[in-house]
Amino acid sequence: MRKIRRKSITVRLTLLFASISTVVFLVLGILIGESVDRHFEEQDMEVLTAKLDLARHELESARSYQDLLSIPQKLDEALVGHQGLAVVVVTPDGQTLFSTTGPEFPKALLSKPVKAEIQRPTLWKTDKNILFRGVAVPAKTGIEDAPPAIVAAAMDISYHQHFMNSFRMTLWSFVLLAAVLTGFLGWVAVRRGLAPLQAIRRQAEGITAKSLDARLAIDTVPVELVPLAETFNAMLSRLENSFRRLSDFSSDLAHEFRTPVSNLLTQTQVTLSKPRTSDEYQDILASNIEEFERLSRMIADMLFIAKADEGQIVPSKKEMDLTQVVDELLEFYSLIADEKGVSVTRAGAARMTGDPLMIRRAISNLLSNALRYTPTGGTIVVRVGKSIDSTVKLAVENTGATIPPQHLPRLFDRFYRVDASRHRESDGAGLGLAIIQSIAHAHGGTVAVRSESGVTSFELTIPG
Repeated sequence: MRKIRRKSITVRLTLLFASISTVVFLVLGILIGESVDRHFEEQDMEVLTAKLDLARHELESARSYQDLLSIPQKLDEALVGHQGLAVVVVTPDGQTLFSTTGPEFPKALLSKPVKAEIQRPTLWKTDKNILFRGVAVPAKTGIEDAPPAIVAAAMDISYHQHFMNSFRMTLWSFVLLAAVLTGFLGWVAVRRGLAPLQAIRRQAEGITAKSLDARLAIDTVPVELVPLAETFNAMLSRLENSFRRLSDFSSDLAHEFRTPVSNLLTQTQVTLSKPRTSDEYQDILASNIEEFERLSRMIADMLFIAKADEGQIVPSKKEMDLTQVVDELLEFYSLIADEKGVSVTRAGAARMTGDPLMIRRAISNLLSNALRYTPTGGTIVVRVGKSIDSTVKLAVENTGATIPPQHLPRLFDRFYRVDASRHRESDGAGLGLAIIQSIAHAHGGTVAVRSESGVTSFELTIPG
């Protein structure tokens, strides 16, 4: 089986932080290096421009070719003491008028000098691997109708180059060290930032089935994790509620099964304790059948509710006359109502789309529940109607004792009874209302109950 590689948030955030900081430092290093290099270039250009202006001034002061011959002496005197500086002056006819001892200027630099206002320096190395930066410009002479001469100046920038190499080495070493350091600091920051998640994990580890009432302390959680903590607490609330209902259901289920099984076991043991007549055996078997039928109905109801909870109950949608269904059920329960002296009536009419068998079962359970708790002389009214949005509403109202408010939210729980001491008055197992709720949910509807002033009403709402 292939092992799943889990991605660490700490590693991912650390790498992201280190990558971003490295890029920032690299860009910053490049900008600083370019800025320093440009600064040196500007300094060199100031010196070169000054020497070019000096040479151009001397050329402009020459009024004849005889004056041109005196320019080398003047330039020698002006350039005394300037180490690493080279100047060359080429006459219009291509002869070298003046040249300092130093590098040989590139022919391309002297053949096509640029205009003074757009001059850019040229870099080249001599045979001795010395780096020079130079520039050449045209220079007019004072001789009338004479073409301009060419003046070129260059500087030895080996010192600058050595400084820049050392500077770049230091700079990139610092960038590398800073990237590693920021990566480490980022890892520390991420670890500290994720510490609340570790605290949540430790709290979650201490939550068991016996401590589902525990909740995360929202006040100690960072703002970014508050939604997560609230969602986790809501999940715990749902789990606690589901676990409590499951525990109650298991207890009620054991209690409900224990009674008929105990009856069957006791009755069978008593029957086998001595010989019986054929009629006695038949009576006992008939009594056992009643208990078996009760168990069978209980199991069938539980299976129906379980399937409904899992969404496995899919109603078959058919057009049906709800009024006719109610009238048929009222006719069926009329004998029981007459025996108890209870009045049963219907008000309103409606048609709907739904599963006829499931709808009939839900209404039957509502009527059976109402008859069970309506006292002699009471009334039961079945109200049927349809709203503007085609929603069908069916309410079964009965007079009788008011149900205490604390019991209303749990009436649709399985096996729940308001008065547990009266559960043997009928063959019900406390699943009727739970089945009604399952049928309503299967149809996309709801069921609600209200009880006040001696009138209890169960209302079934189903989309038409």
